[in-house]
Amino acid sequence: MMNALPPLHNGHAPFTLQQLFREALYAFEEWDSELTEPIVTHEGRVIPISFVFEAMRECTDIVPMNIVGAVTERLTKPWEGEGPLDQMTFSTAARVMRVLVRKRLLANGTADLVAVSSHLAEDQSRD
Repeated sequence: MMNALPPLHNGHAPFTLQQLFREALYAFEEWDSELTEPIVTHEGRVIPISFVFEAMRECTDIVPMNIVGAVTERLTKPWEGEGPLDQMTFSTAARVMRVLVRKRLLANGTADLVAVSSHLAEDQSRD
């Protein structure tokens, strides 16, 4: 399913992937009591938000300040980077959000189910 998303080009994400990251972040914000992971759609495909965050793990683009705030307000400790907050990369934001999704899934008791389904999707994409 990861290959359903636009690829990075030399560490830079196309605008469509950056927009999908924003949608995934909003979906996370609205994730209340449902047990299952929120989804977003891209080109008619349903994609779990963790896949979007995973796709941005190596992105070196700088995150817009409104996204920085949305990410850092979810942290339990103050964010400490090498530079000011306005220099957070999508890679950092994606890694933070991936951990937060994983923690939520573990709290809901659904992490194993998601892991199995993501491995199945990866196996099918290789075939």
